[in-house]
Amino acid sequence: MKVIKLNEAEVGQNKEKCKTLEYSFGDKDIDLGIATITGRFPDKGYAMNEVSKELIYVIEGECTIYIENEIVNLAVGDSILINPKELYYWETDYCKVSMACTPAWSPLQHKIIEK
Repeated sequence: MKVIKLNEAEVGQNKEKCKTLEYSFGDKDIDLGIATITGRFPDKGYAMNEVSKELIYVIEGECTIYIENEIVNLAVGDSILINPKELYYWETDYCKVSMACTPAWSPLQHKIIEK
């Protein structure tokens, strides 16, 4: 067992419109992040995880996720699974989400694709 307290979470920022708290347990198979998104992310193009599945749960606010040719509106209590290699971007005024990734998320496998 490993516990990470709020004050031990790593504060990050994935561009100005996406602030994060990373709960990295040192486990290569899974991790957890909390993201607060305030605008379009990424600013242009799409985000893509080459390896990780990303299970997202909306904690606060609402958002729209554009996944390739689909538009998905999410609100508090909704959840979505984004598979590896799916192109997506977020649009929201304010949304806070929990993101569990498997295998554990890495910035090296996260890409911004300009289309």
